[in-house]
Amino acid sequence: MAEQVDTNSFKNGMHIELDGKVWRIVEFQHVKPGKGGAFVRTKLKSLDAGAVVDRTFRAGEKFPRIRTETKSVQYLYDDGSDVHFMDEETYEQFSLPHADVADELPYMQPNASVQILSVGGKPSSLQLPASVELAVVDTEPGIKGDTVSNVTKPATLETGAVINVPLFVNVGDTLKVDPREGRYISRA
Repeated sequence: MAEQVDTNSFKNGMHIELDGKVWRIVEFQHVKPGKGGAFVRTKLKSLDAGAVVDRTFRAGEKFPRIRTETKSVQYLYDDGSDVHFMDEETYEQFSLPHADVADELPYMQPNASVQILSVGGKPSSLQLPASVELAVVDTEPGIKGDTVSNVTKPATLETGAVINVPLFVNVGDTLKVDPREGRYISRA
């Protein structure tokens, strides 16, 4: 039988099963009104659909807890339908459907290490680092004196991602990029 967790034990980031689906607790708040029983307001994110919903539960209500773990894996290659990875500890290879990692793929280079979230023993999603360093392969040339801070131009990175960068960035520059927002941070 799965471990049961009640609303008093909720923590941000914990995964629970609700209505046959896996949900991550984004935030929660215990409320004790002056009249009536205590309850817990929660914001839950679905691992399947990615939808965020607000739910209210009675204090002490119990749910099956889903065990999660993160592992370091190496990105090997993308064959169009699946993206292949290798566990860095056991050297086991596995793949995830291309559609499941399409948002992260433009910021990953072959042989790069990434974190993978496993839910209930099955690989679920990727967690990229806060910043990655990628080289610029195509952009309009910078002109001396282009130092206006809030004007940007598109630049294509070595992985194929296109982001907006300041005017002074040139082809061959290595940039620090935030992969979660697809935004330029600084030159590396």
